[in-house]
Amino acid sequence: MSKILKGTLLLTAGTFLSKFLGMIYTVPFENMVGPQGTDLFAYGYTPYSILLSLSSMGIPVAVSKFVSKYNSLGDYQTGRNMLKAGMILMSITGFIAFLILFFSAGAVATWTVGSGSPLIEDATLVIQMVSFALLIIPPMSITRGFFQGNESMAPTAVSQVVEQIARIVFLLGAVFIIIQLLEGPTELAVGFATFGAFIGGLASCVVLFVYWRKRKPYLDRQIEAQEYTYGLSTKEMFKELFTYAGPFILVGIATPLYQVVDQFSLKKAMEAGGFAYNDAYSTINFLSHKLVMIPVTFGIGLSLALLPVITQAFTKNQMDQLNRQVNQALQIVALLIIPSVIGLSVVSMEAYATFYGVEELAFRGGLLRWYAPVGLALALYTVTSSILQGINKQNFAVISLGSGILLKVACNWWFIQMFGAKGAILATGLGVTTAVVLNFIRIFSSIEFDYKPLYKRTLLILILSTVMALFVVGVKLLLGLFMNPMESRLDALIVLMLSIGAGGVAYLWLTYKTTLLERVLGGRIRVLDKFLSRF
Repeated sequence: MSKILKGTLLLTAGTFLSKFLGMIYTVPFENMVGPQGTDLFAYGYTPYSILLSLSSMGIPVAVSKFVSKYNSLGDYQTGRNMLKAGMILMSITGFIAFLILFFSAGAVATWTVGSGSPLIEDATLVIQMVSFALLIIPPMSITRGFFQGNESMAPTAVSQVVEQIARIVFLLGAVFIIIQLLEGPTELAVGFATFGAFIGGLASCVVLFVYWRKRKPYLDRQIEAQEYTYGLSTKEMFKELFTYAGPFILVGIATPLYQVVDQFSLKKAMEAGGFAYNDAYSTINFLSHKLVMIPVTFGIGLSLALLPVITQAFTKNQMDQLNRQVNQALQIVALLIIPSVIGLSVVSMEAYATFYGVEELAFRGGLLRWYAPVGLALALYTVTSSILQGINKQNFAVISLGSGILLKVACNWWFIQMFGAKGAILATGLGVTTAVVLNFIRIFSSIEFDYKPLYKRTLLILILSTVMALFVVGVKLLLGLFMNPMESRLDALIVLMLSIGAGGVAYLWLTYKTTLLERVLGGRIRVLDKFLSRF
């Protein structure tokens, strides 16, 4: 199994569990705080995500590339020096970001809900409570980047899961105590819910410290065995690091930037166009986004595993190997994410009803159906941006992201007034897809990329995914003869589980029988040989 696939599977497992838990907790959370509470929660997290990325300046991912580069050159001491200097820098920038978000919370709340809204104080409280996480998350993320640069993916995977568990336990516990036991106000409960990000960060720090104590003897032996060090000063290290990290300040906030455009315009544009708002912002950018991020998780895991491997191949000028790695990465994305987003679109009503209830299902489930395909574009953007960084073309990511955001801003109000809430989704999809196409053009022109295998296999994946979708529709229609998922949450759960289960088995069997699976993954999957070869 290739390094890319091993690292991807480990990081994806951790990220998937983290995202899955992040999706599951929204069910009891939404039931306790209601639609307005989830709107408040989403209002706080979007500016927090932007300030988090700005405070970290893209450095955690850049540290992964920096450490990987100097490790490949036999200089392990430089990577260790970068870890120490980076943690100090991230502690300072995190503190500054905390001050900015905490004291600007009132202004952000006013821009979001309007100057005369009674929700200003509530939104201000929520934003201030989540800002405390900025004190701890940036320096913690540096350690993850260091481990990834050493091709050690377990610390990141495990710490992500523990961070999410600690955050969710605190979040749900605080909301339950305040609302159910103390009968307190919803806005206070939502404020403590966002403070859970700080608690999760603390738990992640504990996990990373344990891994550091365990791995330190091995890392020390690497330093003792090295024959040469470049002896870079702190200024020289940061100068090189910022050439990697600078453009990825924006890449790290790509999704929050698209969301903040909606935060400041969606409600106003819908009301101006004569549409009922119905908490559309949280439906799209919080509840539906949680479901869509499940397939996108693989793209995130792949991008993190991909960067050190591609960086080493590029540094050593191994262009044939680089071509194979990029090709395999993009084919893996297509193999797993295309059927996932198509399947989610087909079962959008059942999925939304299962997790969030059947209230206004035609409206809310319909938004999920439109938003699901955007997940493929988000995953491709993450992966192609990592490829650009690995081949030292990271500056172009600013151009592609800027183009996408400008399209989103230019089209958002117009699309919303024409199509309602789904207009915001169309504007996001147009922006992200444009950025992805620009990234592809830059990659293909920068390396001698053989796109024919990618084109042929992606076409086959689209055909097999279409067959899978038809199979899922057939199962849904059959179950719909004696179940009503539009009215019953239990019926929706049963239809969802049976239809996606049948679709998943059908897709797996099709990819196995056409040998697509082994061609993309680079070898036979012996576990599947025992089961699928019989059919």
